[in-house]
Amino acid sequence: MIRYVVVAAALAACGSPEKPPQPVTRDTLGSTTHATRGTSEGSNAPQTTDSGLAARRAYSNPGGMWRPQQLALPQLADTLRSLGLQLDPKTLGDPLQEPLAAVVSLGGCTGSFVSPEGLIATNHHCAQGALLQISDNSHNYLEDGFLAKSHAEDKPAGPSQHVMVAQAFTDVSKRIRDELDAIGDPIARRKEIENREKELVAACEKDRPWLRCVVSSFFHGGQFELIEMLDIKDVRVVYVPARAVGDYGGEIDNWEWPRHTGDWSFFRAYVGRDGKPADYSPENIPYQPKHYLHVSAAGLKTGDFVMAAGYPGRTERTETASQLHHDLDWGYPTRIDYDTQRYKIAEEHWKDGGEIGRKAGVMKQGIENGLEKTQGIVQGFTKNPDLVKQKDELDRKAKAWAAQPGYDIDKTGIERYEALIADQFKAAPNDFARAAAFHGSTLLASAIAIAHWAEERAKKDDDRKPGYQQRDLERATAGQKALGKRYDKTLDRAFFRLALVRALALPEAERPWLATLLGTKKGAKLDEAAIDKVLDAWYAGTKLESDATRIELLDKSTMRDLESTKDPFVQAALRVWPVIKADEKTADARDGELALFAPMYVEAMRQALGGALAPDANGTLRVTFGTVKSLHPDAKDLASGAFTVASQILAKDTGKEPFNSPKKVLDAIKAKNFGPYGDPALNGDLPIDFEADLDSTGGNSGSPVMNNRGELVGLLFDGNKEGLASDVVFDGTTTRSIMVDARYMLWTMDLLDDAKGLLSEMGIAPKM
Repeated sequence: MIRYVVVAAALAACGSPEKPPQPVTRDTLGSTTHATRGTSEGSNAPQTTDSGLAARRAYSNPGGMWRPQQLALPQLADTLRSLGLQLDPKTLGDPLQEPLAAVVSLGGCTGSFVSPEGLIATNHHCAQGALLQISDNSHNYLEDGFLAKSHAEDKPAGPSQHVMVAQAFTDVSKRIRDELDAIGDPIARRKEIENREKELVAACEKDRPWLRCVVSSFFHGGQFELIEMLDIKDVRVVYVPARAVGDYGGEIDNWEWPRHTGDWSFFRAYVGRDGKPADYSPENIPYQPKHYLHVSAAGLKTGDFVMAAGYPGRTERTETASQLHHDLDWGYPTRIDYDTQRYKIAEEHWKDGGEIGRKAGVMKQGIENGLEKTQGIVQGFTKNPDLVKQKDELDRKAKAWAAQPGYDIDKTGIERYEALIADQFKAAPNDFARAAAFHGSTLLASAIAIAHWAEERAKKDDDRKPGYQQRDLERATAGQKALGKRYDKTLDRAFFRLALVRALALPEAERPWLATLLGTKKGAKLDEAAIDKVLDAWYAGTKLESDATRIELLDKSTMRDLESTKDPFVQAALRVWPVIKADEKTADARDGELALFAPMYVEAMRQALGGALAPDANGTLRVTFGTVKSLHPDAKDLASGAFTVASQILAKDTGKEPFNSPKKVLDAIKAKNFGPYGDPALNGDLPIDFEADLDSTGGNSGSPVMNNRGELVGLLFDGNKEGLASDVVFDGTTTRSIMVDARYMLWTMDLLDDAKGLLSEMGIAPKM
């Protein structure tokens, strides 16, 4: 048997490994309870001597998106106490207790329950898809914002919006990993892992249709956990401020500091009258969470302890040095070039206005966010070459650990791991171009998904690939329903054309799939004119623009049915089906080998670091902690401080997008009408945003930022461009997360947007 110390170390962080792992479970389906606190708003909470002040002043965040269970490790628990956390670290180590139990996944964003009536706080930009769903030619909620004055006015956020509430966590590493090295064929090994995961999921969900269970992998497959989530699928929009508040500064300020953005919004989760998740119905009732966060108006000051909990999407800190060099040399530049071209398309059609403008605007915002992040990562490594040196040195130390006498298996495994990575590098240009083409059009991507469903439908449900079982059909169908509100023929064709034209740059011998996809005759000239001719015919002849047509094919079709259809996108999907299947086989073989060798490298890295290692972000619940800290902590002027204030908006505002605050906001600021939300430490001004040395990434958007008592004092919505390289090599001196201050949100709700009812629901007495 191969040594898997990563698993043992991770289990040690979660509990005693001598005992069989038991699930941590929630005993009810959401009966309302809430921890008692000293006051309703925290502003008069009894204060004790600040024993953590000296430690916070000296603290430099080493990085870490920690799994909650890891916070029980002595070194982390001691650090939390020294920084002034007033909660027991063991409480943070239990993700099913307050405050972490109030944190939910929104699918790409994070939210948190903030009332006993299922009210969820998240970011403004996390509600853009929902606003697109409810907007029409009469109501442009993307621009104007939205407020429901009663539950009856809450609007459905769309069929693909879910709220996932954690119910149980069970370590299943032994079940997944046992005897894998006895399976010689890597494809068979990958299949066995897949089967074990499906068995665990099926047993977890049996007779409990309200649950969504998933097996998540950590440390590159060194540890696995079965996570049970309550899947709430009736989600409604409650309150979103106007774009000129929620996206103030727009793309100019994105990834920048200082910021003055009111990036908040509110959803509400609804369930059936039996308290269990149900499809949308006017008869549904608000979900009553077992735990919800207290929103505090007490505020923060520079140097205070803060922590954020959320569902970060992806980091790459446990990858090899060779992967970093490949990304810097080829991967990042290729992505930047492609996204730059995609952005130009979205920007051009955003200017068209109307329905296409709304759809292009949402696309533009998403593309731009990813583009600037990739550019920022490259800039981070360019400006600080020591980060590359740090990665190279850690890589060297990890391999030196594996080269010790008696570690021959690890050394050989890491060498095999590097060889597999090198093979991926060689195939990367063709793989990238093919993936871009096959997903460049939502209609082609839908046709390929329909073909997948048709092929898998012929199998017994237990034998189907994950993602194509009966449990997955409802979500797939909901995705097709939501697509109709996002789809535009002009946009779809333009993005698709871009991907196809880019593929022409590959040597012809390396892209036979392109001619196959387009259905051109052998020997025919393939150029931009030929592509345009094909696309004109496809978009004129397709029926996949109809939601009903796509859903019917998805729900019922067999491969024979698809072969008889004349839809050009479906026929294109069938032509490249052998290519897709060959790619799947290659990926299965590679993943089967990585299952053995990738964890060895991560364990060597952990050993080189001397112990505790946070696994890379993978969409599971994480906690990060640190202090409110400016990027320039020694600066004395307010403009370089950790907080921005309302008066700065007056100097920044131009009256033109994206610096065009609503008149009511400007008038209130000019009048200094801040009421109790002004901060004496900021000369009575209203705090807008603040920054802290928290470790976060995509997916953390909407994460509740909490003080040392576990109260919500802000919402995380962005990071700074100087720290973006920390997704790969963490640098605490340059990395900051950016939050909207809860006081700005509460002031706007109280004074300007007439959302006093929501304040009362959160237990906050309106004061203005």
